[in-house]
Amino acid sequence: MNAPLTNMQTRDVEALLHPYTNAAQHRQVGAHIIAEGKGIHVYDERGREFIEGMSGLWCAGLGFGDEELADAAAAQLRKLPYYHLFAGRSHEPAIELAEMIKDLAPGMARVIFQSSGSEANDSQVKLAWFYNNARGRPEKKKIISRRKGYHGVTVAAASMTGLPYNHLDWDLPIDRFLHAGTPHHWREAEAGESEADFSARLAHELEEMIEREGPETVAAFIAEPIMGAGGVIVPPEGYFEAIRPVLDKHDVLMIADEVITGFARTGEWFGSDRFNVRPTSMSMAKQLTGGYAPLSAVAINQDMAEVIEAHTGEIGTLGHGFTYGGHPVGCATGVAALRIYKERRILDHVRSVEGVFQAKLRSYLDHPLVGEARGVGLIGALELAPDASGQTAFEPGGKVGAKLSAELAERGVILRNVGDSLAFCPPMIITEAEIEALFAPLEDALNVTESWAKAEDLL
Repeated sequence: MNAPLTNMQTRDVEALLHPYTNAAQHRQVGAHIIAEGKGIHVYDERGREFIEGMSGLWCAGLGFGDEELADAAAAQLRKLPYYHLFAGRSHEPAIELAEMIKDLAPGMARVIFQSSGSEANDSQVKLAWFYNNARGRPEKKKIISRRKGYHGVTVAAASMTGLPYNHLDWDLPIDRFLHAGTPHHWREAEAGESEADFSARLAHELEEMIEREGPETVAAFIAEPIMGAGGVIVPPEGYFEAIRPVLDKHDVLMIADEVITGFARTGEWFGSDRFNVRPTSMSMAKQLTGGYAPLSAVAINQDMAEVIEAHTGEIGTLGHGFTYGGHPVGCATGVAALRIYKERRILDHVRSVEGVFQAKLRSYLDHPLVGEARGVGLIGALELAPDASGQTAFEPGGKVGAKLSAELAERGVILRNVGDSLAFCPPMIITEAEIEALFAPLEDALNVTESWAKAEDLL
């Protein structure tokens, strides 16, 4: 067995300010350096092996060290290492990838590239505003997202994000951004309320919000098909089917944030396909390149495309874009990733192992620490709670989840606690045997965490 992390010397990295890290604490403990990756595993600088159960940050759908992806990036670096898409210039990788996305994404007509999911969602806001200005509706600008939704960290994207730590002391959210209810039946439903009734209530509450604000002021509703960083929250039965007529009635755009759920993760090409979202536009990133190069994209439907393109003719240009948006290396990597997904039948593979993966998740429902197990495809979560009622939570929140995550890391599995939810998002190449290995240390880690929680008077 490898030496435990608690006995390892970690490196002090003074020059870096690490995202989503307690910097004061980090100065005391140092950084854990990941040095290499192969398949579903990563290796730290001391040679310790870990199953990467989160695909990094929900990204590496094809795992680590894929030679075909690396070769595609290297070949493009040698051929055309950089160019832009400004002022009518273009390059073949961007054109090819846009066509591939258009062919896969339901109802989409045009694609515009960025470098990150945050930039994609920021672009969604600007495009919605531009679209409504082009239609002569300058007041129709408010964006509705949801509590616990995650849409990124730029000023607009973080304003859409419905998580406190993305707002605290950042002076966010800014004006024009609103947050509707979280579609988490286990936590939020009223006593005896079915999933379908809960969905209907959330749709009614959304309509009340739109009417209260004034439909003439509401531009768009943005939602992840599955809420990722909010805890891998799967929508209840009939949720998007109840939401969509409300948006149609009030002429509100439906933005699907597919940054995590895109490209086979849910057992369909997009989460929108799995949950009948019917989006007006879509944001995508992460598995667009398998995480091998920074790239994101926004796809818009024909109506938005026609209105926006016509308006650029009136005012002279589309005054939006990024220096690295559509970077040729990122696009070439994306072309290779989408081709690999098809050639290696990754979608079929996800469907074939989904039952095993989801059954393993749900097999821990009897453990005293586990309140709920949820997920679809190769994404899921265990929510830790004092009981299974959905009415109680650990106080303070997050400590139990962090302890379990640390215990699993000691046992060679990297997962991510989102508060007291333990998130799973393994590379989509994972085999049934590797799924068994991913879950193998969980029972022991849960038991140790349970004993610790009792000693800490948390349970």
